[in-house]
Amino acid sequence: MILPVNNQNHTPFFSAKKQNKNEKDYTHDTLLPNNLSTRMRIGMDKFTNAITLYSAKGFKGSRNANFYEFLTMGQIPYLIGSGMLMAVFNAANKHYNLFDQPSAKALGNKMALGVVLYALLKSASKPLVTAPVHWITGIDTERPYAKVNYELPDDIYDTDITNIEYHKVFESVDFSRWDLLLMDPKSGKPRNDRYDKIAKRLGMGTNLKDSDQEVKPRIKEIVEKTSAAKSITSYLWAAAGVALAFQKPWESYFNVATLKFWDTKKFGHSMKILGESFVKSAKALYKGDGNKYKHAGKFMIFTPLTATVLGVLNVMRSEHKPSKLDSADIIEKERKYVVN
Repeated sequence: MILPVNNQNHTPFFSAKKQNKNEKDYTHDTLLPNNLSTRMRIGMDKFTNAITLYSAKGFKGSRNANFYEFLTMGQIPYLIGSGMLMAVFNAANKHYNLFDQPSAKALGNKMALGVVLYALLKSASKPLVTAPVHWITGIDTERPYAKVNYELPDDIYDTDITNIEYHKVFESVDFSRWDLLLMDPKSGKPRNDRYDKIAKRLGMGTNLKDSDQEVKPRIKEIVEKTSAAKSITSYLWAAAGVALAFQKPWESYFNVATLKFWDTKKFGHSMKILGESFVKSAKALYKGDGNKYKHAGKFMIFTPLTATVLGVLNVMRSEHKPSKLDSADIIEKERKYVVN
């Protein structure tokens, strides 16, 4: 018989065999550090599971397939669609005459590069909002955690029922995992240590009796505003990436581009030209080509930059400001009060 499980940060679950032997042996929902190595490991784990385990479960109609796995498999059509776009842009080049082929090839390469830069800048621009918010408020809106699920066995001999999902503490504003932010008693720190630090950063005071309850409304507000700013600015930066990809200096890189990394001389030279082409293309986008659209590049650069700054400033503006009034400022000791 399986007994009810108390899903707290430091309460262990019953043991079970893991699906992925290479994963860390999580026995309960575990808060993870938000650093580059963790993000890369989570990304690789989700991608490999999406193309293998989750896809197999979906095609088989497994009763253990869930919405998290469905969303994770969204990477597959995204990557396939991107690859098809890049291929379509260059598929017709061979059908042009010899005079037109170089121009068609240059345009196709720029379109393919636009797909790549769109995806890269859309993803890479998000920390431009979340990192300053974390630094100023102490609230890491992207903090990940490993969630332990126990699935139904597919047959009576199946003991491999543990499944690890990677979520974020503030993935849901209404159902945030507040319990994971509480400190482990073994750490020797106060239970509300993280909340105490956030309250201090937000100017809500120190030594609060219930700091977690005091700062939760403010955290929710910050998470909501950060999420909105991150979504809006990421698409603006992605558009800037597409504009950057269509600059003429990229043609110098396309002429020497190679993926043969084992040929260190040619590959190293292509990487050098890649860096130079990026710098020259950024300058070309900023300066314009001298025609009536010469300021369009500045607009494409400063629009996402301004939106990012305004988004962070908006996060800092709050309607949940702590009251500076004390009970002594409200209650007049000379008067009598009756409580009904």
